[in-house]
Amino acid sequence: RSECAWRERPLLLPWRIAPRALSKGGEGMGRHHGPPTWELKVATKHGKQMVVALVGHQGRHLLVDIDGTVRCGQPVSNKQSQFLLEVHPSGAWTLQQLENKRYLESDGEDVFCVTHNLTSHHMWMPQLAMHVHVVLFNPSSQLYARTDPELNRVWVDTPVAYPEECGFILRFRNGVCHLETSNHKFVSRLEKLAKKASAETAFHLNLRPGCLVCLTDRDGRVLYPRGSRRLLCLGESPEDNEEWFVIKRCPQWVSLKTWAKRYMNAEVYAGSKKITPMSTFLFEADADTKTVQLKDVRHKYLAQRQFKSVMANGYREEPETKFHVLWHYGKIFLRALNGRFVGILPVGLVAARAAHPGPSEELELRLANRPFLVLRGRHGYVGSPVGREALHGDLLEPDCVELLPCKRGVYHFRSHGKSFWSLTPERTVEAWGKVALNFCLEIRGNNLMAILAPNGYYLRGDREGPLVADGEEVTSECLWEF
Repeated sequence: RSECAWRERPLLLPWRIAPRALSKGGEGMGRHHGPPTWELKVATKHGKQMVVALVGHQGRHLLVDIDGTVRCGQPVSNKQSQFLLEVHPSGAWTLQQLENKRYLESDGEDVFCVTHNLTSHHMWMPQLAMHVHVVLFNPSSQLYARTDPELNRVWVDTPVAYPEECGFILRFRNGVCHLETSNHKFVSRLEKLAKKASAETAFHLNLRPGCLVCLTDRDGRVLYPRGSRRLLCLGESPEDNEEWFVIKRCPQWVSLKTWAKRYMNAEVYAGSKKITPMSTFLFEADADTKTVQLKDVRHKYLAQRQFKSVMANGYREEPETKFHVLWHYGKIFLRALNGRFVGILPVGLVAARAAHPGPSEELELRLANRPFLVLRGRHGYVGSPVGREALHGDLLEPDCVELLPCKRGVYHFRSHGKSFWSLTPERTVEAWGKVALNFCLEIRGNNLMAILAPNGYYLRGDREGPLVADGEEVTSECLWEF
């Protein structure tokens, strides 16, 4: 599956596909104020071509009627909503309706499907609609890209994407993509990273279903891992599809520190005073059961075992690997399958023994691979609009928020290098404070968090734009993608 914002080639089709309600029987297609998104579901593959369905708002499919009218609704038959997708060398896509063999097109106002002969008006340029903080996985080598801050280069050499250096930000500007690293530099046409985005850091992002991408420069050269150390740089002759990367959401790796200020590790022993790879866990949330699973770098899960012990030898399907979470000001309590809370014994071993949570069961949770946050709410990204004091949550381009971990599970949020997030008497949030305030993070899903402000309320994205700290409980407007 791919999540895409569908946009036509700028010089050919300046409008977007967007649903607009026309009647009770379905929805037609027309202009839309925001960028509509479609989930691409691949049914079958035929070489370079694929049979796909486009699913939009509230699960409605993109449908084509007999007369060529395009609308949104529930398909009567699969063929009504299926298209033959072909990816062209330019990166453009064409969509041919499977039943009537006609191509999806637009005249600049409406979208329809009436022509059998392929022309430039049938070319569509997809754009990723997923969150811009990502990791890059190379299927050819089964490795992730990683920034090397000391050498100012990017290597494709990491089997598990737990280091913060594996995170990248996709910056889309004027039809090209700039790849920003975890230390806020940019991949460039040269082998070394650039300090600022420029023409030398601009790449064309070629997209295929399944979030497969390759990056090419203005001369047609492609970025791919080269040499024995797999340096990410430009070349002209990649082999075995090694130029293709899968874009994935940046995973949420966490650390768990006990009341004795020692980190729980994959050996299920609280002994280290410093974070190591063995003391980082992938925090996986299950929305259906409202539980979490903690996976270590060896791909094993924490699990409750016999005699109330907790071991890192579980598998994803086991119910013993699922824990209920209670949040308490940036700290958590884990309740195991036996109904007991996970705690640390005096000898440092981990066990699920306590009927009620206490100091020995309190775990300080930290984001292990996120030195900064890129936040997106229901209305857009969080950032500082030009000429305004208050932070807004309806922007197309995000700002990065630097995370400064403090004692007792709280964070300070710093923006623009030296200013801190602050609260106004109206409970709005500004990014120009001189005094650091305490914020608490609560992971409420996969790449979803709630933020508890210093006034005891949750940050909420207001429809008018500004961030407001007035949420008494965690609602959908208080959840932020990160």
